[in-house]
Amino acid sequence: MQTAETITIVLHIISSLVLIAVVLLQSGRTAGLSGSIAGGAETFFGKNKGRTIDAKLEKWTAFFAILFLATSIALSLLIRMIASGGAATQ
Repeated sequence: MQTAETITIVLHIISSLVLIAVVLLQSGRTAGLSGSIAGGAETFFGKNKGRTIDAKLEKWTAFFAILFLATSIALSLLIRMIASGGAATQ
């Protein structure tokens, strides 16, 4: 049980650090109303909209957010199991 907890903690820390980095690398959306209209038209009619850096960063953000959520739930369950005495810690 100690090994599973250690692996989950390491994955949780890595996913949180990568998630922070990926979110900080994304471009801001503070262009106002005119920028959002022009930006929406550009993404709707633009070529290779799935191959841009922002699109890749959005995919990585979703992946690491799901990984972060999964490791959070796994850690919660592991800690609850250890606290209830369901598994030996050594």
